[in-house]
Amino acid sequence: MTVETTLARVAADLRDGRIPVARQRLRGLVTSYPADLTVRRRLAEVYRLYGERVEAGRWAYLDEDRDPAETAAFEARYADPLDRMAAIAWRGPEASASTETARARLAGLRETASAHAGRPIRWGEERYRAEHTDQDDPVWILLCAVLALGVLVLVGFAVLGLVTFVGWWL
Repeated sequence: MTVETTLARVAADLRDGRIPVARQRLRGLVTSYPADLTVRRRLAEVYRLYGERVEAGRWAYLDEDRDPAETAAFEARYADPLDRMAAIAWRGPEASASTETARARLAGLRETASAHAGRPIRWGEERYRAEHTDQDDPVWILLCAVLALGVLVLVGFAVLGLVTFVGWWL
């Protein structure tokens, strides 16, 4: 199904009051066509119908005439530029954006995220958070310590069993 066909179905869904269906169709389109600014704009419009300023700001972030209040709500929810970059769900270089405004906003966000991470960040990276990995998580550290202790206990029992067996055999 083409983008145009799906957008026509979205329009029909909205006319018939099927807002959740329209939203779901648009979310699928954004996933399949992340560089299509028309789809992003339309999704922002649907979120406005719900009164969800954060999501409207998220999907209108690249628009030339975005609502400053929605953008501020989105940026407040995703205060960390790495999280904001992931939320935008852009793939590919900013040069693939169809407007100069979108290219500039994507480049600005990427540069801010790179400065925050202390390393260059590219669009489409599987994981944006460079400064926090699972290995830094206290729960992960505790789990590793418990597993290491468990291995030591098992090795101790194995040695004790071997010593007992050898003593019994002799």
